[in-house]
Amino acid sequence: MRIAVISDIHGNMEALNEVFDDIEKYGVDTVICLGDMVGYGPEPEAVVQQIISRDIPTIMGNHELAMIDPSYLKWFNPAARQSILTIMPWMSEESMTFISNLETSISMCSGRFVHGFPPDSIITYLFQIDDKGLMDAFGELEEKICFIGHTHKMAIVSYDGKTVIKSPLKEGLVKLYEDKKYIINNGSVGQPRDGNNTAKYLIWDVAEHSVDIRFVPYHIARVTNKIVKAGLPEAHADRLW
Repeated sequence: MRIAVISDIHGNMEALNEVFDDIEKYGVDTVICLGDMVGYGPEPEAVVQQIISRDIPTIMGNHELAMIDPSYLKWFNPAARQSILTIMPWMSEESMTFISNLETSISMCSGRFVHGFPPDSIITYLFQIDDKGLMDAFGELEEKICFIGHTHKMAIVSYDGKTVIKSPLKEGLVKLYEDKKYIINNGSVGQPRDGNNTAKYLIWDVAEHSVDIRFVPYHIARVTNKIVKAGLPEAHADRLW
């Protein structure tokens, strides 16, 4: 089983299309989305409709949560809040129904998929958890591996029952070990924040115990122009570079 994991698309159809083209080269069995399809970017409706049309299992992100429960908007910075308020009228009834029905986690092939932090937090960031908290989380994690998003920065955390090791992820193949548990941050398709502006996703090969970290170029200027024309905060465009 080969599973492509995508996350934090944030209304960036240009990046998502290039990622889908890349995924098709590798004959994956399924794709899973870790949420935050919307927010920041200029084409949230198109992104959600693509996810629906491809029947991709999807987790609720904090931006989706804010769309269905406005009380969470206070948790956002002013620009992100403005973005959510701006795009809400753009969304179809079908897309809003889909968003409203999203789960907070999925378990498949001895892997867990969640937006923020295991077992099912939508809003907790990986960097907020100290080593003691990570060891507790690994101890409670029934699965061998958990994929998360939310920070827009790829990273891998391993645990052998005694020691937690945290490392950034680089492009290419990463071997996993059966005697360890892992939390892997999937990065972002639509708004990476790791100093490299390519779209990020990964392919998990369950049988081979490996993840292939994929960096995919896309036409950033097209997206930045769309963000400005749509009346979204220009900071969201500047951040893509």
